[in-house]
Amino acid sequence: MIVKPADRTGNVQEYYFSQKLAQIDKMRRDGSDVINLGIGSPDQPPSGNTITALIAEANKPSSHGYQSYSGIPALRKAFSDWYSRYFHVALNPDNEILLLMGSKEGIMHISMAFVNPGDEVLIPDPGYPTYSSVTNLVGGIVRTYDLTEEKGWFPDLKSLEKSDLSKVKLMWINYPNMPTGAKGSTDLFEKLVAFCLKHRILLCNDNPYSFIMNKSYNSILAVEGAKEIALELNSLSKSHNMAGWRVGMVGGHSDYIKTILKVKSNMDSGMFLAMQKAAVEALGNQDSWYGLINSVYIKRRTIVEDIMKLLKCTYDKSQVGLFVWGRIPEIIPDCESYIEEILMKSLVFITPGFIFGKNGERYIRISLCATEEKLNEAKSRISTFLNNKLITN
Repeated sequence: MIVKPADRTGNVQEYYFSQKLAQIDKMRRDGSDVINLGIGSPDQPPSGNTITALIAEANKPSSHGYQSYSGIPALRKAFSDWYSRYFHVALNPDNEILLLMGSKEGIMHISMAFVNPGDEVLIPDPGYPTYSSVTNLVGGIVRTYDLTEEKGWFPDLKSLEKSDLSKVKLMWINYPNMPTGAKGSTDLFEKLVAFCLKHRILLCNDNPYSFIMNKSYNSILAVEGAKEIALELNSLSKSHNMAGWRVGMVGGHSDYIKTILKVKSNMDSGMFLAMQKAAVEALGNQDSWYGLINSVYIKRRTIVEDIMKLLKCTYDKSQVGLFVWGRIPEIIPDCESYIEEILMKSLVFITPGFIFGKNGERYIRISLCATEEKLNEAKSRISTFLNNKLITN
């Protein structure tokens, strides 16, 4: 390479799933019928009225120009109404909601808006790898905090209180949690808000999983005083089967939103109008639509739990979200090698928990984003793999 890359690229690696999907794609090109149970990409479609709205608006010649950096008023109002209806949170659509091209984009925007080089950022372990990657890219210092099964996958705030927090600028949380499926609670959110108010730490809840296998709709912004110190990301990717559409939002105090907009307005030129109009329709879906989507996931989860049992993994039946998170048996010496063996010999890909941090090293994650037919086929293949392994041993 003639031109040397920026130093910041040395602090991040290619996203694990980017590498793994390339491997799976090559295996498929070579003739292997790999079943991918690793990715949380919903395979059910958005509601019919959402797609109808997209087509109708896209057919208008006037719909294809640049759009507002903040998003159209109708979509900000739709997000505001959605938050009021399900989370009992009042957000002013004029200045307390900013539209995003997915919440992953929001992680970068928030970090660029608030984290200076040398600032510390509290990141959950296990947690979404993008929190760490983005922190490194903006020059922040990653400081992980432990989430453990013994503590219900909640942060130990008493332990954090005993440490030096003077350089901490930002804290990432994610409830309902990915990868563990822990729900979170009002009590937890109240404690987190109090903790961050005390230490003047910006608290960011990444909240895309509230509607999947769950009816306890919690928002960090519902806590009294939260807007003074907290932001919340949300998206339509999981809740409305619109992952590829890249429609999300960040909500919070108008001053925080204004600051994020300074970054965002220099990085894009607004979202396609037809997608915004369709998103308005999606946010107006009735409760029955969410129920229908979850009825499919409930059936799939039964099969995924059977796979967990085949692998002799333990798991919490109360977890929510698009995945089942399970602990591998102690007899398995190394999770990464075991997952690779399953992939190569049964042609089923399961996510190893180590990619989410050291506290995930003894865990695996299986996605519900596959048909019952595919899940049953995966179950059959893994059963055959385990039987053959038993005979060989």
